[in-house]
Amino acid sequence: MNDATPKPEKSDGTVGRTLAVLDRVAEFGRPVRFAELLPVCDLPKATLYRFLQTLTNQGMLSLDEDRQTYTPGLRLVRLAHAAWAQSSLAPIAAPYLDQLSKETGQTLHLAQLDQGMVLYVDKRNASRPVEMFSQSGKVGPAYCTGVGKAMLAYLPEDALQNALTRQSFHRFTEHTLTDVTSLRAELETIRKRGFAWDDEEHEPGIRCIAAPILSPQGRVLGALSITSAQPDGQRQLETYAPLILETAEKIAKAASHWRFPEQKRAD
Repeated sequence: MNDATPKPEKSDGTVGRTLAVLDRVAEFGRPVRFAELLPVCDLPKATLYRFLQTLTNQGMLSLDEDRQTYTPGLRLVRLAHAAWAQSSLAPIAAPYLDQLSKETGQTLHLAQLDQGMVLYVDKRNASRPVEMFSQSGKVGPAYCTGVGKAMLAYLPEDALQNALTRQSFHRFTEHTLTDVTSLRAELETIRKRGFAWDDEEHEPGIRCIAAPILSPQGRVLGALSITSAQPDGQRQLETYAPLILETAEKIAKAASHWRFPEQKRAD
């Protein structure tokens, strides 16, 4: 399961714990039984059953009576569609992603920051697709991905500090940065350079160059990346630096009229 899922704050009470159960069901990526959820939800058996029943009654989960398994409900589809249309950068960025995809032929990712984690909101596959973790709708770590570091680098200090406390610093590969000091040093380099690298830090053989998408006031709206799985991928990706920066700027300009949700700061 994904260790990047935001943990509910203590002050969130019943609502926060109920939504955490919803997260856990979604993380399995398949129909899941009560017995599988119990050890990962950190809730008493009766409480978990009550939360599952409430979520099912509200259409947030669907229960297969024959198999006794839970899956995300159709109400979530409606909510997801509304969120994608109203809060996601994806609809605005789509034509620019299409153009960049034509020009590079490489895999592209569009992401936003969600409680210190990376939320992939859109993707364009390369002419020769490569199997990767990142897919639209998935949540990933920020400290070891190009888009994540590109966004972290431009957060104001209080928001950055909050985001850093949410990083797991798990070592995915031998290249993964695993402490705050190393990450902060790289974020400083990214600010000076204007773009970020992921040099096989999250997945072996996967490299990417990423650019932040910033509002005219410097607020982080999202990030865009170009990915390569070729052995000489970094050298090729370097040639795309001007293009990805230009595309990120175009997306930011197109989004200037849009009001995006502010990042909630944890107390």
